[in-house]
Amino acid sequence: MADAQHDPDAPVLFFDSGVGGLSILGPAKALMPAMPIVYAADSAGFPYGTKSDAEIAARVPALLGRLVERYRPRIAVIACNTAATIALSHVRAALDIPVVGTVPAIKPAALASKTRVIGVLGTEATVRQPYVDRLAAEHGADCTVLRHGSAALVAYAEARLRGEPADPAVPADALAGLLDQPGGDRMDMVVLACTHFPLVEDELAAAAPRPLTFLDGGAGIARRIAYLNGDAAWPTTPPPGKAVFTRVDASIEALRPAMARFGLDQIQSL
Repeated sequence: MADAQHDPDAPVLFFDSGVGGLSILGPAKALMPAMPIVYAADSAGFPYGTKSDAEIAARVPALLGRLVERYRPRIAVIACNTAATIALSHVRAALDIPVVGTVPAIKPAALASKTRVIGVLGTEATVRQPYVDRLAAEHGADCTVLRHGSAALVAYAEARLRGEPADPAVPADALAGLLDQPGGDRMDMVVLACTHFPLVEDELAAAAPRPLTFLDGGAGIARRIAYLNGDAAWPTTPPPGKAVFTRVDASIEALRPAMARFGLDQIQSL
């Protein structure tokens, strides 16, 4: 695997349960336009947010092991908050390349909040994690941290990328899960703790009853990838981006135009 660090064509691997990781890929591609990309989505296991921790802890390292063996990436990015908060340590133990995790942006939210009330909007699996407890305690000890998990908003984001009509009540309901909690009337920051959610940030902002600031980790992860890559060369002309799915069906075919907008012109199955 060490050779991947010195091969200009060695890609960066982005992994998610679905297409949410595109919100991580986008800022990375903007910062490093020559970066070769393999984007992998566990469509056969989607969604992760309603699965047990044990299922995710077993499934994610096994899948990433297969992907690394096939595509020989220089860096792997777990572009999924649920997978990262549960399985990051397992994946790092299993792989001998750098692994970047995606974790809720509670620290910058706490630094920026004027009202000291922060919302964390993610999947059910993410918002219940002890990892989130630790982030809140470490970075937001003087804040009220509200949490809400919305599987419906994950499905909504996927439907929007497929070009399907989506129920406009879904973003409003997701926000209401935070705003209707005690202290929600003072919340000024919303951490988008699922990578699907920045893809529908405009819809969330439109559904908000008052201005809210939405934060996600995409830009920070892009900088982390660049740091880990160091001075390793990128190809002069990057190859076409590959999108790899664990199950390819009609719903995946419907994603082709959206994937192409992110430079993912080839669709493959794992």
